Amino acid sequence: MSAQLRLDSVGGTHVGRVRTNNEDSYAVRPELAFWAVADGMGGHDKGEWASAALTDAAGALVLPRDFDQACTAIADMIHAANAHIHGEAAQRGIQMGSTFVALHFNGSAFALFWVGDSRGYVLRDGVLHQLTRDHSQVQAMVDRGLIRPEEAAGHPMSHVLARAVGAQAEVEVDVIVDQAQPGDVFLLCSDGLTNRVSDAEIAEALDGHGHREALDWLIALTLERGAPDNVTAVIIGVSETTQLSFAATGLAR
Repeated sequence: MSAQLRLDSVGGTHVGRVRTNNEDSYAVRPELAFWAVADGMGGHDKGEWASAALTDAAGALVLPRDFDQACTAIADMIHAANAHIHGEAAQRGIQMGSTFVALHFNGSAFALFWVGDSRGYVLRDGVLHQLTRDHSQVQAMVDRGLIRPEEAAGHPMSHVLARAVGAQAEVEVDVIVDQAQPGDVFLLCSDGLTNRVSDAEIAEALDGHGHREALDWLIALTLERGAPDNVTAVIIGVSETTQLSFAATGLAR
């Protein structure tokens, strides 16, 4: 029998040191075992609107008990939000969109969905694994061998996305499905964090610290390094539930 898992989560966002508005948003739905981060693009109210359209849709999400059906419902929600954002942009005669990363659990199974360069990580046995792969022009250049991975950070084209929710009439959503283990710590975040904090520092924060302490430290470190972009993160910790059994006391009446 697989272990019953307990999920504890915390989320936070900050406008950063440079921008005056926050185009990031996040959703925390522990009752559905669902969490998401969105990073809007388009500037000012456009990015904020696109990001909020996604997390508002996440906030209204209703999921069936069946894991496969729930995954389909999440994908449908992203596609519906894409149509909503793209239609609004066309009506306004502007361009806008949002990255999106979301995590859903059912028992020990999890599904991670993403579009764009907001990322999902898991820390397992002290080792940090990036589960997502950026949908960006720079990542495409790395994949084609045009630049080395270490040249990607800070590249002048690092802000150019290859895929975003709402940018086109149709969107392709990537998803991975796997099994979680007790002790796993998941991180969903916008690129405002990963552009200023290294994987090694993320691993250090998540390993052996309380979730709130880790979140506060990651955001504080980003702010310390200038935080030219908004920064948002959600941390989800996985632990095994403790089942108490009580012996008969002999006091039954």
